[in-house]
Amino acid sequence: MAFRRIFFFGQAAAVVATAVLVFGSPLNAAQWKPSKPIELVVGAAPGGSNDHFARAIQKLLVERKLVDVPVSVINKPGGSGAIAFSALAQHAGDAHYLVVVPFNLLTNHIIGRSTLNQADVSPLAQLISEYTTVMVRNDSPLRTARELAERLKQDPTALSVSIGTGRGNGPHIAFGLAMKTGGVDVSRLKTVVFQSGGESNTAVMGGHVDVVSSSASNAVIMAGKLRALAISAPERQRGALASIPTWREQGIDATFDNWRGIAGPKGLSAEQLAFWDRVFVQLAQSDDWKKELDRYQWSGTHRGAAAFKRHLDDEYRMVRGALTDLGMAKQ
Repeated sequence: MAFRRIFFFGQAAAVVATAVLVFGSPLNAAQWKPSKPIELVVGAAPGGSNDHFARAIQKLLVERKLVDVPVSVINKPGGSGAIAFSALAQHAGDAHYLVVVPFNLLTNHIIGRSTLNQADVSPLAQLISEYTTVMVRNDSPLRTARELAERLKQDPTALSVSIGTGRGNGPHIAFGLAMKTGGVDVSRLKTVVFQSGGESNTAVMGGHVDVVSSSASNAVIMAGKLRALAISAPERQRGALASIPTWREQGIDATFDNWRGIAGPKGLSAEQLAFWDRVFVQLAQSDDWKKELDRYQWSGTHRGAAAFKRHLDDEYRMVRGALTDLGMAKQ
């Protein structure tokens, strides 16, 4: 099946590309450094996985003195992240403005929600891979992901599914992949969109929505409040996620990797790129960052600026094929 083959990532390998390898010797590059406060923009409301990711980075940039200026996180929810990328585009060439890059940078463009894509930013680093989970209320009659798939196979509109922050993003595609593999007509699913993963989880807790597809870090945060039915990993995970069965274990051969990274605005100089490339190498290799990976159950997958750019271009081609299969790609 083409859709499943497109998204079968397996275990992501860590790729470290330092500023020396990408841009030459530090004597010839990386002379630029920030001269005013850094703004790290998140295209989601506080409380979701994208927000946690940004604040973990902010904390380490300051505490480990990787930059000599203040760093603030700015939440700009709306348009499945499109508002955040539009705000970034107003600062072309200024490396004091950064943005969290989730999956929907690509999907927004493919489905026609935004005119901006990976060509309109300066990729700086991929830092994590993250799997997605499907959760229900503790008192839900659904006990397994197989039961969920069978219920929706009989009637795709029987249950409402919440996601943050927009149709076509990582959690949405991950859920659609699993359901299509399970024989569900995914074009008829009843999907409800919220401004963050945190809001989508709260909607399920309150009984307003039946199921939530959300990042694995949210499953850790919501442990005891919501019950996880499945995780999109190829195999059982460690720590707090160890009790969550994979889709594969339940007879649904689907996996999905929801990566995240950081980008600056279009038009950054080689010196600006080299500075941030070096900073994110230091961050990714630090013990404090590894603690954040464990805290949120993220997989540490680092790609430097050049490697991340290639990855985004490759992912764009694959995602377009998948969303075309789902009938969501703009022609």
